[in-house]
Amino acid sequence: MCGIAGQINLNGDAVSPIILKRMTDAIAHRGPDGEGQWIEGNIGIGHRRLAILDLSPAGHQPMVSADQRYVLSYNGEVYNYRELRGDLEAEGIRFHSTTDSEVVLNALAFWGLGALLKFNGMFALALWDRKERTLLLARDRYGIKPLYYAQQGGRFVFGSEQKAILAQPDFRRNLNKRALLEYFTFQNIFTDQTLLEDIHLLPAGHHLLLAAHDGSISRRQYWDYRFREPDQPASKGEYVEELDRLFRQAVNRQLVSDVELGAYLSGGMDSGSITAIAAQSFPNLKTFTCGFDLSSASGIELAFDERAKAEAMSARFKTEHYEMVLKAGDMERCLPKLAWHLEEPRVGQSYPNFYAAKLTRKFVKVVLSGSGGDELFGGYPWRYYRASNCQSFEHYIDQYYLYWQRLANNTELKAMFAPVWGEVSDVWTRDIFRDVFATHDNTLDRPEDYINHSLYFEAKTFLHGLFVVEDKLSMAHGLESRVPFMDNDLVDFAMQCPVGLKLNNLAEVLRINENESGSKQGKYFQKTNDGKQILRDVMSRYIPDEITRAEKQGFSSPDASWFRGESIEFVKRSLLKENARIFEVLDRKSVEDLVGEHLSGQKNRRLLIWSLLNVENWLRQIECDLAL
Repeated sequence: MCGIAGQINLNGDAVSPIILKRMTDAIAHRGPDGEGQWIEGNIGIGHRRLAILDLSPAGHQPMVSADQRYVLSYNGEVYNYRELRGDLEAEGIRFHSTTDSEVVLNALAFWGLGALLKFNGMFALALWDRKERTLLLARDRYGIKPLYYAQQGGRFVFGSEQKAILAQPDFRRNLNKRALLEYFTFQNIFTDQTLLEDIHLLPAGHHLLLAAHDGSISRRQYWDYRFREPDQPASKGEYVEELDRLFRQAVNRQLVSDVELGAYLSGGMDSGSITAIAAQSFPNLKTFTCGFDLSSASGIELAFDERAKAEAMSARFKTEHYEMVLKAGDMERCLPKLAWHLEEPRVGQSYPNFYAAKLTRKFVKVVLSGSGGDELFGGYPWRYYRASNCQSFEHYIDQYYLYWQRLANNTELKAMFAPVWGEVSDVWTRDIFRDVFATHDNTLDRPEDYINHSLYFEAKTFLHGLFVVEDKLSMAHGLESRVPFMDNDLVDFAMQCPVGLKLNNLAEVLRINENESGSKQGKYFQKTNDGKQILRDVMSRYIPDEITRAEKQGFSSPDASWFRGESIEFVKRSLLKENARIFEVLDRKSVEDLVGEHLSGQKNRRLLIWSLLNVENWLRQIECDLAL
C-alpha cells in the first residue's frame, strides 16, 4: 500500500527532480517507509512506500522490469499474487523479491492489459513502456484505490491524491462549479469530475493509455458490475453453502501480510463476521471500535453507539480490543485536517472514519473493514422497495433520482447557486444520474430487475464514494484498509445471487404492489432488517443471533443533535459569518435559511450542514480561483 505520482512533459522538456520529489512529498503520509523517483528525459515517475509485503529493499519502487523495458509505480494489494507468480514462473519468468509489486510488473509485461482481469485485489498503478513510449494508468474493478490525472500547460500529471498534482508550482486551481452542483445534489460525484477543473478521477474498472509522442489519450472500461437473476437458480441450501465457502476464502486470502493486522469491530454483522474468521488464524487479534457520547442525543440517534455489542463480540472471539468515544468537539477539532486529507467531500459524515483509522494505526499497519456487504447483498431494503413497482427504465430513473437528492431538491439548489446559475444552468443532474447506467443493459422486465438495477447503481456510486473516503482517511495515518467482501469470487457470487434470497419481504412487497395498495407498502420502507438475508443465514454460524437479526445501523454520529446543541456555535461561526468563503459561490440567504431550518428544529439538515462545513474548509485551504 503506497502512493504513486508522475509527470510527462508533452513538449519534451526534462522533468525536474525537485518537482517530482515535491509531488511524492505531498503524499508522504501514504508511504512513510520509503520513497523513490525515476526520471528519463521528459518522463518522471514517483513512489511513496508503505511496506506490507517483503519489507526488504527488494520491494523498492518505482520498479524496473528485468529487461529494462517497463517501469512500475503501484499502490495496492493483489491477494492472488502467489498463484499468478506460479503461472509466470511456469513461463520461465524469474523473480527477485517476494512482493506482489514484482508480480504485477511481470504480469503486465507478459499478459498486457489482460493482466488487469487476473488481479484479485485493490490497486492503482502506472506503467511506463520505454519502448513504445506509452503510459498506462489503471484502477481496480471496484475503485478501492483512487487515481487522479490532469493535462494542463503541456504536462500530463497523475497521482494517488490530488495533492500530488497540485504540487506542480504553476497548476491552475479553478473551481469546478458544475461538479460542486453535482456534489450538492447527491452528496457525491458520480462523474469523473472533481471540484477542481482539469483534474479527473479515473473511474473504477478503467484503464487509460497515453501516447507520449502526441499526447493522445484513450480511456477504456475493462470491467463492470452485472447484478442479474440466474436463469436456473440453485436451491437456497446450495447458495448458503457456497456463500459460506467463498466468504471464508475471501477473508483468509486477505490475511496475507508481513506486518501485524487488525480488524474494525462495530456492533454489526459484517465486521463481526470478518473478525470471527480472522480470529481463527490470529489469536488475540487486535480489534477497534469508535463510539459516541450520546448524552445530548435523541430519537434514533440513541442507538448510534454500538460499543457494548462490539465488546461482547470481542469477548466471544477473544480479541485484544481498543475503543474510543467521540464527542461533539472532536468533529470541530479534526475538520481542517480532515478536509485537507479528504481533498473534496464525498458521502456521509466521515470524521468517525478519520478517528477510527487514527486509533487503529497506533497498534497495527493493516486493518480489515466490512465495507461492501450492504451493497452486494441488499443491506438497504427500504431503498430497493421503492424501485420494485416501476413501469419502465425512465420511470425508474425519475423515481430513484428524486430519492437520491440527499442534500437539497432542485428548487433549493437553484436558489443556492443563484450567484453562478448562469454557469451551471445547463447541468442536468438527472442526466448525470441516468448516465450511471450508460454502459449497462437497461432491459427491465420484472421487479427483481429493477432491484438489481438499484444494487448496480449503489455499487457504482455510493460504495465507490465510501471507498474514496476510506482510502483517504486510512492513508492519512499510513494505514492499509482491506475489504474482504470485494474479493472477486465473492462479488461474482453476489451479482448472481437471486434477489429473493437477499430481501426477506420481497414477495410480500410485490403482492402489495400487485394489489396497488401503496399505503401498506410504506411500512416496508421503514424496515431495516429485511436485507442481506442469505448473508445473515451464513453469518449466524459465526456470530450471535442478536447481531445477525438486528436492525441495520450505519456508522453514524449524532450530528443532528450536536449541530443544534454543543456544536451550534461552531456551525454559526463557520457557515453564517460575514467572510465565509462558500458565499463567494452560493447565495447567502438561501444557505442561511436551510441551515436555520435545522438549528430551529424544523427539519433534519445534518447532511447538508456537514457538507457545507466540508466545502467551507476545503475552500479555505485549496486557494483555488473561483473565476467569478
